[in-house]
Amino acid sequence: MSPDLDLTAPATAARTPLRRALALDGRLFETAAAWRWPGAERILPRLSRSANHGVLWFATAAAMAASRTPRARRAAVRGVASLGLASLTINTLGKRSVRRARPVLDPVPLVRQLKRQPITTSFPSGHAASAAAFAAGVALESPAWGAAVAPVAFSVAASRVYTGVHFPSDVLAGAALGVGAAFLVRRLVPTRAQLRGPARPRAAAPALPEGDGLVVVANRASGTADRVRALQDALPRAEIVECAPEEIGDELEKAVARARVLGVCGGDGTVNAAARAALRHDLPLAVLPGGTLNHFAYDLGVEDERQLARAVRGGEAVRVDAGRFVAGDETGLFLNTLSLGVYPELVRARDGWSHRIGGWPAGVLGALRVLRAGRHPLEVEVGGERRPLWLLFVGNGIYHRMGLTPGRRTDLADGLLDVRVVHGSRRPALRLLSAALAGPLTRSPAHAAVQVNRLRLTGLAPGTPLAYDGEVTAVSGEVTLEKLPEALTVYRPLDTAG
Repeated sequence: MSPDLDLTAPATAARTPLRRALALDGRLFETAAAWRWPGAERILPRLSRSANHGVLWFATAAAMAASRTPRARRAAVRGVASLGLASLTINTLGKRSVRRARPVLDPVPLVRQLKRQPITTSFPSGHAASAAAFAAGVALESPAWGAAVAPVAFSVAASRVYTGVHFPSDVLAGAALGVGAAFLVRRLVPTRAQLRGPARPRAAAPALPEGDGLVVVANRASGTADRVRALQDALPRAEIVECAPEEIGDELEKAVARARVLGVCGGDGTVNAAARAALRHDLPLAVLPGGTLNHFAYDLGVEDERQLARAVRGGEAVRVDAGRFVAGDETGLFLNTLSLGVYPELVRARDGWSHRIGGWPAGVLGALRVLRAGRHPLEVEVGGERRPLWLLFVGNGIYHRMGLTPGRRTDLADGLLDVRVVHGSRRPALRLLSAALAGPLTRSPAHAAVQVNRLRLTGLAPGTPLAYDGEVTAVSGEVTLEKLPEALTVYRPLDTAG
């Protein structure tokens, strides 16, 4: 061996940058310990303890969900999901990969130190990861809520250095991991802003800076008083008419006679009635969600009075499709869905349980309830062939992530009817339960899906129930379904972020 060859040199050289980084980390920790943080002695240690086991973030998520705004609820769920992924990664990989000892507490004033010191390894900081993951997850869904949560998350991360339980690099690494977890969750489950389709085709609509010319008919039974008052504050010259459900039709007809823009606040049935009136009188429609599900408004991109007011003030509107059915002498409109068979009963059962146990289990319970009731398949002729069907679902536009729980639409002007069926058979339990469990209906031989712009059904028995946008009517004989492309002008903020 050559006397000039040192086999330890590469290892020593590799360790030198790491030693320098660790030394710098230690000096930063000592500097933070010696620095007097005004007003922090009472706040940061308590804040640090409150974040143990994610308690602070779960409480924050609950408070956000209690605000009853869809964006806040989605942001809360995304924040908790991001936190969960970050915590799982920290506990399974992070803490076990780098066995770093906790800082020595000698430089840290006693008043700052936690009463119970952590016993796990120091790198990376789990508290910082959870704080960053929750804040980033919330911000990716709602920048406004993210801005509110970010200072608290930063304070929790800083508290881990302040109380002496982590080096600064532990906190930085944990925060980076938390942000990465939030972006991974977004990749797996895109935000609504990512899924929202193009704001097309844009339409010309009156810009009403103070709301002058807007007449809003609100269904009092929907519990819309708070939203209507907020809209009135945002558009002080708008006219608001609150009425009982049985008065909706009359009030809409009165409103169209004096309105430049017809507004409506209520559930899907109320919005359907307003859309019919707006189409008859060629008026633009302003929809303020006020019901339980609000499928049309939410898919459109209007979730609260602030978004609607911004669109009305700026004259921001789009053209959207409508669906129409003709059954004998009756003609009806649907903005969301139309269904035949047992689907209405499945939806009622699902909606009764979904807020307690979630949509997917509630769909299964709905299927079981239909089976216990001994229902029979619907007999219908399609294309000259008679077929038994357990349910037939028709969406005004393509629905995504379909099962017994409808998903959502990203384009309300796609020109298509989304037709989904569950075939009838002698084994109803297998068919209906597979429909409840399978997710998208195209993934099972029991299901079929097709997108058309017109559908003709014949051979329906007298009294067959047909449900559309929360309303139910009886049909018989022949039913024709067709698409009305870009039939309706509806206000929608072209920028729905925030």
